[in-house]
Amino acid sequence: MAAVSLLFTVACSGSGGQEASGVSSDSPTVELTIVPADGESEVNPDTPITVTAANGTIEEVKVTQSPAPEEEAGGEAAAETAEAEEGGPAEVDTITGTLNEDGTEWVSDWTLIPGSTVTVVATGKSPEGETSEFTSEFTTLAATPGHRLEIQSNFPVSGDVVGVGMPVIINFDLPVENKAAVEAALEVVSEKPAQGAWNWFGDQTVVFRTEEYWEPNQKVTVNMHLAGVQAAEGVYGIKNHQLNFEVGRSQITEIDNDTHRMVVTRDGEQIQDFPISNGKATTRAYTTTSGIHLTMEKYQHLVMDSATVGIPPGHPDYYKLDVNYAVRFSNSGEFTHAAPWNGSLGQANLSHGCVNMSTEDARWFYENSYMGDPLIVVGTDRELEVDNGWGYWQRSWDEWLANSTLGEADRTDEPGSPGSPHGTAVGEQAEAAE
Repeated sequence: MAAVSLLFTVACSGSGGQEASGVSSDSPTVELTIVPADGESEVNPDTPITVTAANGTIEEVKVTQSPAPEEEAGGEAAAETAEAEEGGPAEVDTITGTLNEDGTEWVSDWTLIPGSTVTVVATGKSPEGETSEFTSEFTTLAATPGHRLEIQSNFPVSGDVVGVGMPVIINFDLPVENKAAVEAALEVVSEKPAQGAWNWFGDQTVVFRTEEYWEPNQKVTVNMHLAGVQAAEGVYGIKNHQLNFEVGRSQITEIDNDTHRMVVTRDGEQIQDFPISNGKATTRAYTTTSGIHLTMEKYQHLVMDSATVGIPPGHPDYYKLDVNYAVRFSNSGEFTHAAPWNGSLGQANLSHGCVNMSTEDARWFYENSYMGDPLIVVGTDRELEVDNGWGYWQRSWDEWLANSTLGEADRTDEPGSPGSPHGTAVGEQAEAAE
């Protein structure tokens, strides 16, 4: 992908080409056509910008976007400040483009900010080497209140150091119907080669997972080119964001339900072997789930109330426990935690489904766990569901890729993403301009 031009303020205005000085009237002058044309208004934000050259080639294209104040603030200026303070995704409004091999057509990669004035300044070169500059200035359709797609939450957040199994999870505030366009607007870039894809869980949550675990000790950037993407009929993203996190060391935990042991491997070497006690399996709810889990969050102190998993007060199996050093690995109430009352660690499974540990061992695991560390349980007859917590590794890679709307793997060591976020085909735009 040939990416050109960052978002910079340019002083050029007006439209049309101008013959460079010193060119004879007999010399062909390069002509550039820019779509959308100069002076157009209320252009759909998901319309691609195209620049085509006749009698020469395209040398450079610069795109500037100037949102109206209400669009720039997104109606929630204070929320954006709070988001940045908490390590949320930063805003990025770069418009890059792809130039074809012979240099005669440039197409923008991403969609445009709704309700903005867009200035395109393109430079062309004739076969004789003379340059001419062309400009188009137009405005985009504003996103209406109640129809503005925004990010409600994301995991991880910027600044996090995560485990090698960590997915990227984005929760939107509105349902997404045009899932292919939104997937195509999400660009994942890693320092070390990998390939991954997005899966949807409902209409408001999209998850990126790699084919294999991330290679450890690297930085990952997620560019969310959401401004101008039409998520549903008349619903547009209004902001672009960038998320930056780091993949730390590789730590993988394996728990054997039959041997009652937890083995922790870091960077390929076993570093811990703990006695544990899993769920007693008298009911399905009290059976620890088998499969590839991820550590999700941790608490130094936690009150565990069975009412949160459907066993209310008054039920014969109701319980309420104060536990220390709890690390969550599913949404069905499963944690590793200290259980000094359990005298059968390493010998029998007596818990309500959690992984019981000694206080010392639970504290070590609590202090040495990152969000997104794989935790694999084997030997029970209850399989972890793919949507139970972050059970995304329960799908094989072939299944994961098949569940992607785009159906194509995204190479994270290369810029761009599969598919197109644009709502109107480039060819149709060109025809409309003729």
